[in-house]
Amino acid sequence: MNDKVTGNPVVQLAQKAYELLVKIGDFCQNFFLLFFRVFFGIQLMKNGWGKLNHHADIVEFFTSLGIPMPDLNAWVAASVECFGSALMIIGFATRPIGALITFTMIVAYMSVTEDRTKVFDLLSLKDLDSFFKADPFFYLLTGVMVFCFGPGKFSADYLLGRFLFKKDEQK
Repeated sequence: MNDKVTGNPVVQLAQKAYELLVKIGDFCQNFFLLFFRVFFGIQLMKNGWGKLNHHADIVEFFTSLGIPMPDLNAWVAASVECFGSALMIIGFATRPIGALITFTMIVAYMSVTEDRTKVFDLLSLKDLDSFFKADPFFYLLTGVMVFCFGPGKFSADYLLGRFLFKKDEQK
């Protein structure tokens, strides 16, 4: 920019306001990631725990959906939901766990006919609301967020990186 624009007090004020908003957003980011990890992690962990404790019912349900190897897949889904969520809550191995949770929720969406229809309705822009109101949505969103953005500073991953592996902060 030329000096005439950068010397303008209105432009300088706008620039300082923008920088302040960025700092506030950066500060809030860690709390936001913590909230999603803990709140939806606890809910997903409870779902996984229920699947582990009612394994036979889950196998029967998976069989009715035509999921291959229903016994093994019931154990895998329940383990990812229960133990993966526990790791996600404390922020340990969050990116691989985020990928596993994301994959598990995509399978959940695509396995149930009603939920699969919601995915196709979303892709065709017919009915967006039903996709976002489906049971797996917030777990899918949390898995994607943790995979894409990491766990934030309030996590075991951050502490391990910072103090054990001596990684510098990026910002």
